[in-house]
Amino acid sequence: MKESKRNILFLVLGSFFIANAIIAEFIGVKIFSFEKTLGINSLNLNIFGNILSWNLTAGVLLWPIVFIMTDIINEYFGHKGVKLFSYIAAGLVAYAFAAVYFAMKLTPADFWVMKETTYGTVNMQAAFNAIFGQGLWIIIGSLVAFLIGQLVDVKVFHFVKQQTGEKYLWLRSTGSTLVSQLIDSFVVLFIAFYIGAGWDLKLVLGIGVVNYIYKFTVAIILTPLLYFIHKIIDAYLGKELAEQMMKEAEKQ
Repeated sequence: MKESKRNILFLVLGSFFIANAIIAEFIGVKIFSFEKTLGINSLNLNIFGNILSWNLTAGVLLWPIVFIMTDIINEYFGHKGVKLFSYIAAGLVAYAFAAVYFAMKLTPADFWVMKETTYGTVNMQAAFNAIFGQGLWIIIGSLVAFLIGQLVDVKVFHFVKQQTGEKYLWLRSTGSTLVSQLIDSFVVLFIAFYIGAGWDLKLVLGIGVVNYIYKFTVAIILTPLLYFIHKIIDAYLGKELAEQMMKEAEKQ
């Protein structure tokens, strides 16, 4: 019974982690105005000489959930569990992009190219390619940033836990998320837009700061969610099994 609960939890957490990572990559192509979504005026932050608003990729809506799942998996299954799912997620994201690239190259049916929709007459082939055809450097940047962020998160999480023991879940979880997302925010932009597109370094750094301010704020706000998930899992596993798994995870 205990082994069954352990396996089910591992499968559920890993599946949710991987699904969110893949979805975040694909919805990330949309850029939205955070201020206008909230119905407020643009903040127009002056960062490194660039006037920037909170125009963010839609992917930022799910990445905080991914990092919470990282910490939960880390708590119960250790760094080996996190690394396993991180490598699987990265591999499946790459596979998904390859499948989409293949789909883009397929010759469209004549009736599908120009199609009447609720948004008017749309060139579906052009729309499909524009939405899903992310640049190679963006794909490389997001995958590299994701893997580096995950590995850093694991290291920081275990370092804090070694220093504080079982206490201060919020510190090891939120702290590791803040550090890993700091690295993630700048690595993806540096690879995708500084190296790949030749953007000015100050602009890349400025956009990175704006993105990190958002991620920092959301990570703090979502801390209670971490405790809520932790409580549900402990109730599902039972106190004895939960404590046993956390002790085993700490030794990895």
